[in-house]
This record gives sequence, structure tokens and C-alpha cells, in this order.
Amino acid sequence: MTAPLLTVEALEVSYPGRGFRARPTRILHGVSLDIGPGETLGVVGESGSGKTTLGRAILGLAPVTGGDIRFRDRSIARLDRRSRRALATDIQAVFQDPHGSLNPVQTIGDILTEPLTATRATDPAKAHARVAELLERVGLSRDSARRLPREFSGGQRQRIAIARALALEPALIVCDEPVSALGLTTQARVLELLKEIQQASGVAYLFISHDLAVVRHLSHRVAVLYRGDIVEEGDGAQVTTEPQHPYTQRLLMASPLPDPDLQAQRRAQRRQLTPATE
Repeated sequence: MTAPLLTVEALEVSYPGRGFRARPTRILHGVSLDIGPGETLGVVGESGSGKTTLGRAILGLAPVTGGDIRFRDRSIARLDRRSRRALATDIQAVFQDPHGSLNPVQTIGDILTEPLTATRATDPAKAHARVAELLERVGLSRDSARRLPREFSGGQRQRIAIARALALEPALIVCDEPVSALGLTTQARVLELLKEIQQASGVAYLFISHDLAVVRHLSHRVAVLYRGDIVEEGDGAQVTTEPQHPYTQRLLMASPLPDPDLQAQRRAQRRQLTPATE
């Protein structure tokens, strides 16, 4: 058995309460999971389930109040700022909004060069060649390096964000709703791009989404988060097509269908799965 690349053990995340004597707000209640090298673990749940907080905790952007996060068997839950920056060569992120995640006043070349020079991974001359390579990998022309983010569509901007995440050849990329702001056709193209990159490079993904259909397309395994707890976990195809937990079943019923009759039938079935059955 290959050792896990990332292990999350009984992870708890709480935020301080507001006001006098306010209690902390618990977001994650003891989440445990692992990701193997080259594997995609999908984490799915509705808004407020804690899935984005999980990703932020792994990236060092949310306070870990209990449990541990281990990367290559090294605890990373409470690293100082310098150690966290050094970890950027191994763990990167692609966020939801392709419009807000790119600096609007920088050219694409500057955006892609920044992580290379900031970590001293390469000199400026080699960085130029690396930028051209990254753009080609995500299906954009080399000339794109001279343009600004506003000159690209939403799907193209997300490709640029993926190229930036790949710049340092990380072992793990946290993908937080990376296609939810895109149209269906563009979603499919970006998902296929992520699969192709994984097959070519062996990178692992923590893929966060609210959409079971999207998670099914990419994930080897799926974990379902509900109110800060994992309620179901298993093979990606099984969890996303034949879920066992009522909450996961409702998520499946919420996925739209192109056939109006089937959609009406699914809506009726979803109403039967009341929260009282959880």
C-alpha cells in the first residue's frame, strides 16, 4: 500500500464568537480523511457544510483548533508563516472565482512568473520559457503572456489560474469550487483539462464542490460533509450514483436533469427524504 500524501486526523476548526461571552463557532467537528499520490478526493456538501473551511485549513488559511493535518507524514496544521511559504512548492490552490483570483493590473506572464521567482525556483530567463510551457499545457497560446486578465473569458481565466497552480509542480492542488462560476460547456472543458494534467503529472487533487455530478466526473473517492461531519465516504462512482446516507441521497436528487418528467419525479422523491431521516 502506498502511504497517503495527505492525512487529516480528527480535524476541528472553530472561529471566535462575537460579543461579550460569545461562544466559539465550531465549523469542523473532527474530520478525518486521506489522499494518496495522484488521487482525486472529492469533498461535496451544501453551503455551510464546512467543505471550504476544510480546504482553507489545509492551506493554512483557517485556524486549526483540534486534530492534525499531515503532509508526507509531517504535521503542517500549525506552521509559522515562513514554513508555510516553503510548503507552497508542494501544495497549491485553484479557487472558485477566476475573475477575482488574478491580479487585474498584471500581465498573464507576470502572474505566472511570480510564484517561480518568489520561491527562487528559477531565474527570470528560465521563468520565461516555463511560462510558455505552462500556457501551452492549459491550451492557451504563448502570446497570452502579454495580455491582461480582462482580455480573457471566464474559462480561459480559470485555465490561467490552473497554470499558476502548476507552476511549481506541486504534489497536491486544493480545488475549491473551481468550475461552479463557469457555464456547463466550459465546466466540462476545465474538468477534462484537470484530468489530463493529473494523468500526465501525477498531481493529487482535493476537489471541493456542491455538485455531485461534477465530483463524479473527476473523483476516485468521495467524502460527503454535512454540518462539519463526514456522513458518507467511499468509491466515487458508488457514492455519487447509489448513495447510502439520506443527506447524500438528497444531494443527488438536487442535481438537475434535462428531461422535465424525470426532473419532476426526482423533485418528488427529494421531498420524501426529509431531514428527520438523517
